[in-house]
Amino acid sequence: MLLRLVPEFELRRDVVPWLAAQGWAAALDTSENSSALYVVNVERNGKIIYTWKGSQRNTHIGLYDLQTKQNEHLYTFEKDLHIISCSVNNERTLLAVSFHQYTEDETASQLLQSVSKYLTLLIEIHPINNVRVLKAVDSCVRVQFLYPVEDRNASTESRLLLVSEDKYIEQFDIRVVAEEEHKVVIQKSGQLPRAKVADDLVWAQWDMMEQRLFYIVPKESKSTLRCVQFYPDENFNSILESHLDISVNDTQLKLVNFGYDYCQDQDVASKSLNLQVFTSKAGGLCVCCSLACDTPDEIMYSIYFLHKGYSKTFTVSLERTESHQLKEVAFMNLDYYVAAYLPGQFLHLLNIQHPDLLCHSLFLTGEDARIDTLQNCSIQSPLVSTVLDCEAGSLYTVSISDSTLLQLLQKSKRDSERLAALHCALLYFQHTEDLEMQIIRWISENLSTCHSFDPIQEFIVASLYCRMCPETQNLDKLLPYTSLLDWIGVVPGVICATDIIPLPVLEFQNSKGFWEKLNSNLESVKYAEPQLHYHNNVLRREWRNLSEEGAFSSGHLGLCDERGSAGEFAVFHIMSRILEAANGMCMPLPPGFHTLHLGLGVRCLPLHTLLHYIDIGVLQLTETCVRKLLKDLDDNEQNEKLKLSIVMRLPEALGQKVRQFWNHPINANLIAQKYVKLLLENLGSRQCSRSIPERFSVPVEFLPLNYLTSMLTEIENQGVHPYEKQDHVNARFVEEVALKHTMTLLGLKYL
Repeated sequence: MLLRLVPEFELRRDVVPWLAAQGWAAALDTSENSSALYVVNVERNGKIIYTWKGSQRNTHIGLYDLQTKQNEHLYTFEKDLHIISCSVNNERTLLAVSFHQYTEDETASQLLQSVSKYLTLLIEIHPINNVRVLKAVDSCVRVQFLYPVEDRNASTESRLLLVSEDKYIEQFDIRVVAEEEHKVVIQKSGQLPRAKVADDLVWAQWDMMEQRLFYIVPKESKSTLRCVQFYPDENFNSILESHLDISVNDTQLKLVNFGYDYCQDQDVASKSLNLQVFTSKAGGLCVCCSLACDTPDEIMYSIYFLHKGYSKTFTVSLERTESHQLKEVAFMNLDYYVAAYLPGQFLHLLNIQHPDLLCHSLFLTGEDARIDTLQNCSIQSPLVSTVLDCEAGSLYTVSISDSTLLQLLQKSKRDSERLAALHCALLYFQHTEDLEMQIIRWISENLSTCHSFDPIQEFIVASLYCRMCPETQNLDKLLPYTSLLDWIGVVPGVICATDIIPLPVLEFQNSKGFWEKLNSNLESVKYAEPQLHYHNNVLRREWRNLSEEGAFSSGHLGLCDERGSAGEFAVFHIMSRILEAANGMCMPLPPGFHTLHLGLGVRCLPLHTLLHYIDIGVLQLTETCVRKLLKDLDDNEQNEKLKLSIVMRLPEALGQKVRQFWNHPINANLIAQKYVKLLLENLGSRQCSRSIPERFSVPVEFLPLNYLTSMLTEIENQGVHPYEKQDHVNARFVEEVALKHTMTLLGLKYL
């Protein structure tokens, strides 16, 4: 399975044995009444609140600490109640509880009494003492304590949010007084101070980790998403507003991450909007929404990438259309990804940081999309990479399995899946050396099977991106993450439509953390160019200029006369593809690359192919490699052809440096030819007497040679010495070389 779920908490594993040890064995038998034991809330500090019914049908509230793995009994009601919502403050001195006052076995006459159906209480639990009524109403209420920063000392004030089914949210300020033996009681100051946080809302979500409240207010044809940020030592501020083209059902309030009401949420889920807001550490802000679809064999959902300024709506064709098995899409926050999951149908990992190209999101169906531990969609994401299965009462940490990802990369035949898996492995897991080596091995074996992208280019760019971006702030706005300019492929069974949406408005000053990063993303969208890509026509010229200014340093090079092995052939092929990929992006290669590449080419290629590769620029002549060729290879007939062919192709500057390492008549002949050519080119308009000298170094009557020697001598006498800094190249040397060459052609013996 691609998503790995590790149970951090399970009611049956972590609570039931403790209940049995305490004598509350009635909670063990949950077959007749599945709501006898269930999770009510998960607090910011990792405390899980749950409720159960005792043997006398008393209603108990307990707490499990994820850090200490210990259970604690908080409070007992001496009657059978249905707990709707519950929250405990950070110091575990106050407990807020909202419940339904009546149970099913009570008579209708009792229900007709003029008593409120729902009651919300504030209870002192350290010690158990006073109880104050916060709400006595006929509408449901959810409660949630605010949590300060973790390193803050115990406070004399607690703040509590009350969310009413009547579509408003208010905050209560609760002052406490510390007494002896660490006892805390509520300060007797009459009515508790309160403040209105939001009203007229139809949807709300609590972000307990960052202490943020997202809520939606309907505005004619569109809806407005707002966010309120609660601060540790201050009050709260409205910090974000965004207009969304989402039609909401304003008949019933839908709440996300405000605890879990086992009975009520089942009824609300089928009638209200399936929408969640996810944030990422890099400043990503996404709204995930499941949409109604008229076609029975299709399902639709939209992801609003608010930090990018566009949304994507996906229409998925379902493989099986048994309506009784289908439920709404579940969304999970994996920080770098958002997961859209429909049990038995598909798993879609959407890249939050780079959502522009569909091929960077991974869409799986069938067995690849299976998650055994999640057979239903009644889940919440109270924390990043955390899933609460509300029905089962289990809390899981969620991560992507690197081994499954590699298996998917190896077995997949679709370029879209390969590219998405490749980027997921490199960017989600950052730079894990072992994982990178396995990816390199896969690339080496599958170069020719990827048709719509170059895996080497993607590996180079993504590896650089994940290494450099964490080290430099905002570098991800400038450094491309992919070499692709666009994607013309399709994902079978998925239709994607992209729409431009208004950027959210941020109202804050000097905010840090997530809001600062989100603002940076929005500024980049407003004023910067679109996401950068490698434009070869611009970079190629600059890279060519840089590459001509210097040579790469020497690297390991093995030459010795036999043909290359199968392994050397494979390495040469891979290096050729790496060179092609790097040249396509105008990127530099490591020092010694061209030297090793040329050395392997000499061993692996026939001479005519080797020279062709040199002529078209695939193989580059480096000083290190040419020097070793000229010095280390003996001068048999085959090697003479190789050396001569190489020497003839050397640039002038490089040729002057390395020809001296080949002590051979052919090389001497070339040196002489070059010398004569330069002398004649530099002669220009100079006039020579061309008089025949009286004596020659070699007494032979060969008029062309005499004429050449005479002219060269005169040029030298006039001070034209193009080789004056080189090793003893003069007219006499040229004369001797020319004489030897001429007599060889005439079949004469040279003395």
